[in-house]
Amino acid sequence: MNRFSAEEKEKAGNNALAAGAKRRRFIWVFSVVVFFAWAGYTFIAQNTLITDKSQLLAEKQESQKNVTASLNQLKYEVTRLNNDEYIGQLARKWYNMYPKGETAIRTEQTE
Repeated sequence: MNRFSAEEKEKAGNNALAAGAKRRRFIWVFSVVVFFAWAGYTFIAQNTLITDKSQLLAEKQESQKNVTASLNQLKYEVTRLNNDEYIGQLARKWYNMYPKGETAIRTEQTE
């Protein structure tokens, strides 16, 4: 008859199944580890990129705030320059130009 008993055949079959199960489990665990390693690397790379972009955005927002303030100041100055009375004040102050009949009163100014 057979050289091996039924119990020995079952053990041999179980060992083969156990070896296959171990192999499948190893492949599964290896695949999961590789996936999580890739996901972690991607997360860290994107996080670093987002941090850099956030700093750049903050710098640009600060620059935009400064430019907006400067623009508002220039608009205000333009509206003042459209006023004849303001232009007369500037002419008196910077160029010592006075209308006819007006007497200039000078005071000493500290520089």
